[in-house]
Amino acid sequence: MFSTLSKFFRWFILLLIIILVSCRSTRKASSSFAGLERVFKVTPYPQDSTGDPEAGFRYMTTGGMVGNGIPWEVNKKFFGTAPDTITYREGLNASLPYTSTAFEVEPGQVVVNGNCFTCHSQRLNGKVVLGLGNSFSDYTRSMKRMMQGFNFLVKNKYGKNSREWEIYEEQGKWFEAIAAATVMPNPGLNPAFRLEEATAAYRNPNDLTFRKDPSFKLDKPSIGTDVPALWHLQKKEALYYTGVGRGDYTKLLMQVTMLGMHDSTQARQIQRNFKDVIAWINQIEPPAYPWDIDQKLALEGQEVFLTNCSKCHGTYEADHESYPNRIIPISKIQTDDAYALYNMNTPLFDWFNRSWFKNSGPQTDGKPSYGYMAPPLDGIWATAPYLHNGSVPTLYALLDSKKRPAYWERSGDSHDYDPENVGWNYTERNNGKGEWTYDTTQPGSGNMGHYFGDRLSERERKAVLEYLKTL
Repeated sequence: MFSTLSKFFRWFILLLIIILVSCRSTRKASSSFAGLERVFKVTPYPQDSTGDPEAGFRYMTTGGMVGNGIPWEVNKKFFGTAPDTITYREGLNASLPYTSTAFEVEPGQVVVNGNCFTCHSQRLNGKVVLGLGNSFSDYTRSMKRMMQGFNFLVKNKYGKNSREWEIYEEQGKWFEAIAAATVMPNPGLNPAFRLEEATAAYRNPNDLTFRKDPSFKLDKPSIGTDVPALWHLQKKEALYYTGVGRGDYTKLLMQVTMLGMHDSTQARQIQRNFKDVIAWINQIEPPAYPWDIDQKLALEGQEVFLTNCSKCHGTYEADHESYPNRIIPISKIQTDDAYALYNMNTPLFDWFNRSWFKNSGPQTDGKPSYGYMAPPLDGIWATAPYLHNGSVPTLYALLDSKKRPAYWERSGDSHDYDPENVGWNYTERNNGKGEWTYDTTQPGSGNMGHYFGDRLSERERKAVLEYLKTL
């Protein structure tokens, strides 16, 4: 009997091993972009440092970086005008919000489109911070009808045989495509990669020209992220939350211009200007914490931080500043993995690695991984909410997972800040209903993971918070 049981047990163990190996192989197959089981450091790539910051700012605010847009008169009718009280531009741009730019696509043909500051700026305590990720954007409603309205107005005003419609037509088709694809499950989430997917699907990869039918379909649901601060670019060796963007930053950052560019010839012109954009980004500074800081407690928190946090997030002493550029596997960070999986499975990076972006100089590459890049923490007090999906309203809740609300509502007022807990004031809710309510039960919006702060004492946690205010 024991011999029979022993034989059965051996067969059972063998079968179990086969199943486990099979499951492991299946996971690796689904994670064919080098699925992560370990922490690894991103290899540096030399960036062009010859750009002019002032020229970069002019290009961001007045240049044709998006390549195309809505005819000036149609934009004026739809949105009206408003004085630019932030960047104080001249000409037609003086009557546009600083997040939009008017530019000529050819003599006599002026169009309007968004610029970098649509997503990479935000009011904080009433003051606009250029380069700060916009956590107050709201993509929870479909913009399809609005985009269809643009198309109708342009065609109706100028006629389908007009030069204005000829210039705009491709833009209008992209507008409709992205409108259907960029609906987000929560306010504050940004559909940047979704937008790129929708535009790339209608582009020939080699020369970036428009194609009538999409080359791939977009999976559902849409997964978005919190918008990172631009000044993080100064330290990172790879872009985006998963470190998927490798190589030259000019081509990686300009991908948003696929919204309007006509072809790879125009793309090259835009790319050359982006070395100036990067020069501007490399000289911006995060805002200083505006309230009192307990310096003695912050010094205590620095020691706790160095022991517990610096291995992933770097060091910030004036005479010894470092950033490790490490991608942390999901098995270690344990945060919501939907965005990482989305990056690994989207057709976008297959398209990207066959496209002009990858196959022309300077070098770029799309390398998704099953993990997230631990971000630099410069100006972290200003970058609430936290985690890659903006699911945690305060740093205190990030450092104590038991304090994270499942449903939380903020006012949308940039003054409504919580200096004590470092983040947004919020009201905890029983469900996801409410205009500014974040529902962490939605796909890709989970607030789990990053449990490292749970092992700290309350005193240590408060000390770390005080130290983070100084960064």
